[in-house]
Amino acid sequence: QVQLVGSGGGLVQTGGSLRLSCAASGRTASSYGVGWFRQAPGKEREFVAAISSSGGLIVYKESVKGRFTISRDNAKNTVYLQMNSLNPEDTAAYYCAAAREPSANPGAYSYWGQGTQVTVSS
Repeated sequence: QVQLVGSGGGLVQTGGSLRLSCAASGRTASSYGVGWFRQAPGKEREFVAAISSSGGLIVYKESVKGRFTISRDNAKNTVYLQMNSLNPEDTAAYYCAAAREPSANPGAYSYWGQGTQVTVSS
């Protein structure tokens, strides 16, 4: 079992930054990769970024490359998503999820945290 707690969302202006955190707990939490997904009202949940358990494999959604950075601190069992140069299109509820192997497919993830809302004003 892996439990995930997402946090760090908030309201920022266009061009601002936020850092989301995903704290994992459970005996085997460190062996899981973590992905970030987001969902805006009326839209499908979409992949944002993922990182392997070792941190050696990282994948980003094309539209966030160069703006978002995913990282992990295994000593804290925490994965971060640093989001810079935010724009209104980034507004969504953001969810972190854990899987044995990172993937852009939400169906690959076994555990999900609660959403944390990111709102970017014009």
